[in-house]
Amino acid sequence: MNAAKRAEMRKWLLKSARDLGSARKLMEGEETYLDTAVYHCPQAAEKARKAFLTYQDTVFEKTHDLTALVEQTIALEPAFEDWREVAEKLTPYAVPFRYPGDVLEPERAEGEEALATAEALVDFIAGLLPDEVKPIT
Repeated sequence: MNAAKRAEMRKWLLKSARDLGSARKLMEGEETYLDTAVYHCPQAAEKARKAFLTYQDTVFEKTHDLTALVEQTIALEPAFEDWREVAEKLTPYAVPFRYPGDVLEPERAEGEEALATAEALVDFIAGLLPDEVKPIT
């Protein structure tokens, strides 16, 4: 693997790790920001998937739709099929809690589930990638 590709993958994985870290921090303490925390969950999953697609030398669209990204990744690694439901659950968090509207804040349990599933998906994807591209966070 060339240095440019390795660097690009590290950037995606670092951003993914920071989104997960942001979600965790926003859910801690007395004053939590669950709406913003759940927004970071699909962001983390999206960026980890884009690291995988980069590893596979696959061009991808600029999209926040995890379901669309699942289709691309399943074609390259059938085990992603097991993560389709997670993608469908996380994708809606990219918009409804980001902007003013009918739903301003998710329930605590919903936020915890979003974070746990995003972490599990990111860990799965990281396990498919060579250690040499995993950033030190």
